[in-house]
Amino acid sequence: MIQKLISKIQETGAPVVAGLDPMLKFIPEHVKRKAYGEYGETLEGAAEAIWQFNKEIVDHIHDLIPAVKPQAAMYEQFGVEGMKAFKKTVDYCKEKGLVVIGDVKRGDIGSTSEAYAVGHLGKVQVGSKAYAGFDEDFITVNPYLGSDGVKPFLDVCRQEKKGIFLLVKTSNPSSGEFQDRLIDGRPLYEVVGEKVAEWGETLMGDTYSYVGAVVGATYPEMGKVLRRIMPKAYILVPGYGAQGGKGADLVHFFNEDGLGAIINSSRGIIAAYQQEKYAKFGAECFGEAARAAVEDMRADIASALEGRNSGALS
Repeated sequence: MIQKLISKIQETGAPVVAGLDPMLKFIPEHVKRKAYGEYGETLEGAAEAIWQFNKEIVDHIHDLIPAVKPQAAMYEQFGVEGMKAFKKTVDYCKEKGLVVIGDVKRGDIGSTSEAYAVGHLGKVQVGSKAYAGFDEDFITVNPYLGSDGVKPFLDVCRQEKKGIFLLVKTSNPSSGEFQDRLIDGRPLYEVVGEKVAEWGETLMGDTYSYVGAVVGATYPEMGKVLRRIMPKAYILVPGYGAQGGKGADLVHFFNEDGLGAIINSSRGIIAAYQQEKYAKFGAECFGEAARAAVEDMRADIASALEGRNSGALS
């Protein structure tokens, strides 16, 4: 699956992933009105609004990007109906040829991690038959319980040729309370990065590992260090746009081959119509606003990478 992701990035020329995090405040009134008219102001109605919103976004951007990243919590808050919308979204995105990164941040003791891994990446045995549960291509995993919490994910990835992105340095402001603590004189996130590289060596694709890392765009200097520590890990970089990250901040996350990183934007894409820059589209054309935001993001990242390469040549 890592090869598919790399091929899609090269094909689209866009190391971009759209975060499908559909909070109700992002969904235009006309979409909610239609869903509530059919299902009432119920959890089922909310889930229908989410699904229709996602579908419209994906229809407008699927040819521009290689991947999407639905955030499970935004669906789980609506209970079983929300998770049905999550699954419908995963399946529809895959039909459109997109790589799906399930942002589920799972990680627990061994047997529980095994169940999470099977549910999201593998197949569960039911009598004589096996079924894929949510069936994402990659998922995010919390490694801070240690190796016995990560190994079950590695095992399923090996069986299914799928991948994981391990949390190393997250983009939230308080991440440093634990992740920056010094261990033998070095920040904890560097120690975790070394483990990611170690695990990744056991699960390699052609040039990059099936084991990637999550490193926030809001910490570019730390990203530079982690890029050196994890040369064969793909880095998923959240925090572009709404959290302050810009293309110029991101060049250190990429290797010299122009690969090695994929940049996420969530509300900056799906709620673009609410921004002044894209207000001309209006709520009725929220999908077109999302497409314009993706085009601008692609151009920003491409320009930053081109600038870095020009600087390296001069």
